[in-house]
Amino acid sequence: MMPDQPSPAPDSTAVRTALWRALHVLADPPPHVFDDTVGLKLAAPDEGWRERPDMSAFTRPFRASILARARFIEDLVEKQTQHGVEQYVILGAGLDTFAQRRPELASRMHVFEIDQPGPQAWKRQRLLDLGFGVPPYLHLVPVDFEAGDAWWERLASAGFDATRPAVIASAGVSMYLTRDAITATLRRVAVLPPGSTFVMTFMLPIELLDPEIRPGVERAAAGAKASGTPFVSFFTPAEMLALARETGFKQARHVPAASLAQRYFANRTDGLRPPDNSEELLVATT
Repeated sequence: MMPDQPSPAPDSTAVRTALWRALHVLADPPPHVFDDTVGLKLAAPDEGWRERPDMSAFTRPFRASILARARFIEDLVEKQTQHGVEQYVILGAGLDTFAQRRPELASRMHVFEIDQPGPQAWKRQRLLDLGFGVPPYLHLVPVDFEAGDAWWERLASAGFDATRPAVIASAGVSMYLTRDAITATLRRVAVLPPGSTFVMTFMLPIELLDPEIRPGVERAAAGAKASGTPFVSFFTPAEMLALARETGFKQARHVPAASLAQRYFANRTDGLRPPDNSEELLVATT
């Protein structure tokens, strides 16, 4: 009999995102843009994690960008629930902790987290070990993209109702996907009932990035390529809006990083702010 094998841990990007969110609460002065230390509990890094190179002051703009997109998406979800939307799908969920941090909101919805089977099995076990459990409103949907699994079919099998509106979110994923894959996802979501929203981050072409962060993005791109997950898709805002309309969305708008900075960071005195012209947001509605 073979010994039990441990489930694969989440990838380094998911862990880094969770740690950045926690570092904001632990190291940055209030008011906090986003309050999440649950991801830190899930990741359980080594004691000296705050001294990691990717936690250094050099990465503060990237941390701010992660905080801004997370806050925007959850504000959007909360607003849509006030209009009767009861389904929230997180593509590439990683160590997302919405269901654990916001049970008063999540429990009024069906929250579907889509991720690779191994890391998701690891996360499920961590939720159990930490006492969070997997409540009835949280649906962990394993999708093996490399094996050709159809995420839409897996989502339906998990209880998603395609006849009812939903919020579908994809953050920090599009740069790893081909344009064809992104187009297919947009087409799939665009046929959801009126009142549905797709929110997605996208990366500007590197030459259009804020000079402050260009070296960091180039370094991240090199690291991603070396690890076998290269950045493959970049879009200008005009290209992203055109693609959303071509795939069937009734309305689409670009939310610039600069507007998120103004919305969530304007009164900060510590200099924490997402860079302009970096990772941008598409919000498309059916």
